[in-house]
Parts: sequence; structure tokens; C-alpha cells
Amino acid sequence: MSAKPKKEEKPQKEKQPVDEVLKINKWDGSAVKHALDDAVKSALLDRPNCKEHFGLIDIRLGICAFAVTVALIALGWDHQNPFPESKPVLVMCVTTYFILMGILTIYTTFGEKGIFAIAIQTDPDGKTTRTWQASSDMKKYDDKYTLVLTVQDSKSIREATTTKSCASFIDSNGVILSNLVANELNRLYNSLTIEKKEK
Repeated sequence: MSAKPKKEEKPQKEKQPVDEVLKINKWDGSAVKHALDDAVKSALLDRPNCKEHFGLIDIRLGICAFAVTVALIALGWDHQNPFPESKPVLVMCVTTYFILMGILTIYTTFGEKGIFAIAIQTDPDGKTTRTWQASSDMKKYDDKYTLVLTVQDSKSIREATTTKSCASFIDSNGVILSNLVANELNRLYNSLTIEKKEK
């Protein structure tokens, strides 16, 4: 009997990377808001010629870094000059730390105003620049997610708002439907762009 010819083994195809699915606890309002904010931010930065601007975050990090430095000074001074010798420096550092935390609270409340994304968009001609800001709000124990998109250019500041149930963007398993979030952002973006052309 002649041996059966061996079948040629087909090379195995490499598995394509699957898009990462963002799944959250849909009953956790804070987690839902942050996940929706992240989805909006990704959709905004996917717009043509948009680059993220870190100005607001840099100020917050600067305040935090200063506060940590003050805390480290207090720690180091107390190590070199044990209490009660270090008392005046510790009092000064603790006071400064609490003042900085107060400044940080005021800044995040009144400076950032819920803004979680800023993008700078430059037209292909390189002359026209627009600043896009996305902010959101979602009250505790409420399912309504409010998204505010603001655009500022050399001539004006315009704003568009939408309020929808977070269930519009999350399926029954707690998976964020990024395409629906992107569609809603695109609707606001287009309304602001059309409004500018009409003017």
C-alpha cells in the first residue's frame, strides 16, 4: 500500500485585534459619567485636525505638585528636626497645604466647570483656529446626561447642548456604545459648524 500523501498545512491566520469593549457597572452614576466623558473625548479628538490641549489639566497638576512639595518639605524638616523643634515649619506647611486644597477646589468648581476635553482645531490653510470644549453634567441618582459642546474662534463663542438618558448610550450589559456617543457629538459639532456658516 502506498502511503497517503500528507495534506499541506495551511498557515494559520493571525488573529485580528478585537476593539476593546468598555464595560461598566451601569448602576454606578459616577462610573457611567466618566465612561461617557471618555467616549465623547475620543470622538472629539477623532475630528479632522483636532489636537488635545492640556492647559486646564496642567494648572490642576501644578497646584497638586506644589501641595505635594509642601508636604514633602514638612516631612523632611520633621525628620531632620524632630518635634517640637519642627513645630513652626509644620504649622506653616499644613496651613499652606490646606490653602492649596481650597484653591484646587475653587479652581475645579469655577475654573474647569465640568470641562473634560479641550481640542484645538486648525484649518488646512493654517490660518483659522478654533477651540472646542466639551463639558458634562449628571446629577446624583439621575439618569440624564447633559453634554455641552462649545466652540470659540476669533469672532465668537457658540454653544450647543443635549440632554439624554444615559441608557441611550449604554446597552443592557453595561457596554458603552461609542458609535452612538460619536453620533450625538457629531450632531452638536455639525450644528455649530452650520451656525457659523449661516452667520
